Order: sequence, then C-alpha cells, then structure tokens
Amino acid sequence: MTMRGHFLLMACLLGAAAAARPAELVVMVDSTANMPMALVENGRLVDGVHKEIGETLARHMGRRVRFVVLPRKRLEAALQNGEADLLCAYMPEWMTGDYLWSRTVFTTEEVLITARSAPRLHAVAELSGQPVGTILGYLHPEMDALLGKGFVRDNAPNMESNMEKLAHGRVQHILITQVVLDYYQRIRRQPLAIHPPLSVATFTTRCAVSRKGRVGLEEVDRAIGLATRDGSLANLPAHPR
Repeated sequence: MTMRGHFLLMACLLGAAAAARPAELVVMVDSTANMPMALVENGRLVDGVHKEIGETLARHMGRRVRFVVLPRKRLEAALQNGEADLLCAYMPEWMTGDYLWSRTVFTTEEVLITARSAPRLHAVAELSGQPVGTILGYLHPEMDALLGKGFVRDNAPNMESNMEKLAHGRVQHILITQVVLDYYQRIRRQPLAIHPPLSVATFTTRCAVSRKGRVGLEEVDRAIGLATRDGSLANLPAHPR
C-alpha cells in the first residue's frame, strides 16, 4: 500500500470510529450545589442527583453525557449561548433567560428552618425584617411575594455554609429544600437543633433546554417520559447514591 493509500485508510477508519460514537448530551451543573444534589471535586461532578439525572436522560437518548460545572452567576449566559444543552432540577421562576422548559423531573418542597434557640415561627409573615440564610445568586420569588421588603437575605456561597451559620448562631433562620435538610440531618455528626420546618412552597422542577443546544425539547421530554415510566427517576431526590 502506498503512503497516500495508508493515510486514506486511516482517515476512513477514524471517520467511521467517530461516526460510531454516540452523540453528546452536555448537562450544566451549578458549582455551588451541595449533596445530595451534587458533589463537585476539582471542578468535576462526581456524585449526586444532578449526575444521576444527566446520566439517566443521556442513556434514554442514546447519547453520551458530559457535565459542565460553572458558578451560578455564569449558568444562564452559558446555557443561552449553547455551551450546554440542559440545566435540570430548576423552575422557570428561578431563572431570567429565554429557554425551552421540559416536563416535570421531580417535585420537592422548600422549607424555612429556625434554630431551637430562637422562638418558633408559625407563619412566614412572622419572619418579616429578620435575616434569612440564603444562597448567593438564588432567587426566592415566593418569599419576595410573601414578605416584600421584609425579606432580608443573609447570603452564603452554598448550603453547607448556611447550615454552619445556623449551627453557630450567626443566623437563626435559613431557607432549604426538605430533601437537602433530610440528607444533612442524616449525615451530620450532630444534627441541627431546629424547630419543625415551616413549609414555604412546593414546586415541580424541570430542565431548562438551550435554544442553541444539540437536543430539542421533544427529545428531552421523551427521555424524561421513558425514565419516569421505567422508574429510573423515581425518588431520586429522596434516595441519592
């Protein structure tokens, strides 16, 4: 075989190998997310609900998944620019960009917890004017609607920081999802001493689909439907790996 023939053969083999590789699904993840939603080590997603959702949807699409981990303040612009296809476990009210929104992935509840050293609250309205532990960059439209200017945020970089502030008396109240609270109360050496949680809102999370991404809304919805029917998305937030 001539040298030219050898190069042509190699090019054909490489082309065939590339064609045989599954198409890619790029899933974006917030770098500030904590377990059980995400465990990020050295900029890589290694565990958590976001990882399971991405892997499950990619499998049902016949695609290979790649995760892109970015800070919360960069997520929306990156998704709008097509740097990723999906951002899952969110709601339209939490984001300001222009995306397509999938069917429901799972339902969860946001709760307000109060340190036992402080008086127990019986309604969210009683919180007006008191600092509440929140995560920088996250929106809480339900709290804005309930309290208006009385919603005083005390931002932290992530939920672990919020819980440490509560544990050490630097804040008396924090907003947290019930699934994250349950997870940390289970694994903490000393569970937080808190009053019974006060329900703030129940919401259904979905996937924001980039209009400039590699997948369409119909393909995403089909994958969610398949995963729901075969049980692979069932109880994900409640029972992470």
